[in-house]
Amino acid sequence: MSAARTGASTGTSTDGGRASTGATVWFTGLSGAGKSTVAGQLAAILAERGERVFMLDGDDLRDGLNADLGFAPEDRAENVRRVGEVALLFARASHLTLVTVISPYARGRDAVRARHAAHQVPFVEVHVATPLEVCEGRDPKGLYRRARAGEIERFTGISDPYEAPAAPEVVLATEGRAPRESALEVLEVLEVLEAGILVPRRAGS
Repeated sequence: MSAARTGASTGTSTDGGRASTGATVWFTGLSGAGKSTVAGQLAAILAERGERVFMLDGDDLRDGLNADLGFAPEDRAENVRRVGEVALLFARASHLTLVTVISPYARGRDAVRARHAAHQVPFVEVHVATPLEVCEGRDPKGLYRRARAGEIERFTGISDPYEAPAAPEVVLATEGRAPRESALEVLEVLEVLEAGILVPRRAGS
């Protein structure tokens, strides 16, 4: 849960690139979908532009702030609620807050969006729509293998559902794409949204 780790900065650019408002960019998707990888690339790009950017990683938060929570539906809901509140605090302080958390249930994500709307803070949902079979093939921590073996209960995509967003601002198909390419796709959306999250960079700047 660190800005420094991603190369993020609290500086302000002088060439029109600085964000005109704080916002939360919420990356949701299955374990192994590439949420943190793409968000990390986006954070680096934004930092190079002089944006105020902060990453909130779901695994980091599970180790600290949300260490008391398990994976029952009510615990998952509370995990998402807490992450959403932290993100809102950073966004209200004019940071572009990049959140990477599975957040499997639509109701929880919608509640976070509603909280942002109540404070007139932009909320951008990014569905990292990597198919289950691709995520399971990656399986860097062996979690899918353990879930298939019954060693992990309530594992999203295997023994617990993932409810894909109905109308996210961005849908990323990461299979066969470089993470930076996906990050640039999100960046482009941030530049064109009516909320005025990012001022587009001038050509050559």
